[in-house]
Amino acid sequence: MIKNALLVFIGGGLGSVLRYLISKYLNNASLPLGTFTVNILGSFLLGITFGLILKYQPASSTANLLFGVGFCGGFTTFSTFAVENQVFLRTGDYSHFLLYAFGSLFFGILAVFLGLFLSKLF
Repeated sequence: MIKNALLVFIGGGLGSVLRYLISKYLNNASLPLGTFTVNILGSFLLGITFGLILKYQPASSTANLLFGVGFCGGFTTFSTFAVENQVFLRTGDYSHFLLYAFGSLFFGILAVFLGLFLSKLF
């Protein structure tokens, strides 16, 4: 149990730091491109991770804990996504709200499918 928690901790820490760096450099005043990028990229990485784990290892594997639960869980951020959308709605910026909310949903799901598809090639 401690080993599993440590794997999640390490992966989550690495994912969180990378999310911070990407968001710091890509977020701007008009659109949170950093959060959008990490959520889409994280969805893609999670699709690849789970596709490869399902293909080669059981779901309780260390790879799942380190990369799927830890890294991807720390890297992506639904709570920040929700707050950023609330700001768009509160300020009446409905065009950015629609673009960001529905773009994130569409491209996030598409990225998972793409990751799962690509994982079959390995």
